[in-house]
Amino acid sequence: MKILLNLVWITFMLSATVDAQHVNLGIKAGLNLYNVSSDDNSEYDSKAGIHVGLIGHVHLKDHFALQPEIIYSVQGAKSSEANSDDKINLGYINIPVLFQYMFDNGFRIQAGPQLGILVNAKAESNNISIDIKDDLKAIEFAIAAGLSYVHPPTGFGVDVRYNIGLTNINDTDIVTVKNNGLQIGVFYLFKHRN
Repeated sequence: MKILLNLVWITFMLSATVDAQHVNLGIKAGLNLYNVSSDDNSEYDSKAGIHVGLIGHVHLKDHFALQPEIIYSVQGAKSSEANSDDKINLGYINIPVLFQYMFDNGFRIQAGPQLGILVNAKAESNNISIDIKDDLKAIEFAIAAGLSYVHPPTGFGVDVRYNIGLTNINDTDIVTVKNNGLQIGVFYLFKHRN
């Protein structure tokens, strides 16, 4: 929680130091393709999910910006074997803080840290579901990197990024499990300006 408060404070302080005309708020939503990796040689397939939330866009200099977000993200993995259909369904509130380089044509490259707060977790096997939230850590750290494009006259844009989990989400250290996933989304910035 201390890290979350520090991220919010840093974002607020950076926002306060720039001209208010260069701060935009927006909404975003899109598709997730997430998986988990583990060091016990378990193999899983990617699982589709969604993400939806709020974004801020803070112009720091001519070509540099900061983009904090608060996103609800449906993640997890699945495995299909001969007589079993297994899924891990995870729900996170993700808070990425992306540093962006903005090209003059609307394209942006971005990367930064992401804090994940576990909201719900269930394991499902052959349509039988059990809660596994107590078996997982409440906080996760990741690195996010990708590309985005905003159409300057309208404020509409698209975003593609890959999130690489840095921390073990398993509450026991017997097996290390990490989240990894691709996100493809669309967003809208209210009152967007270059």
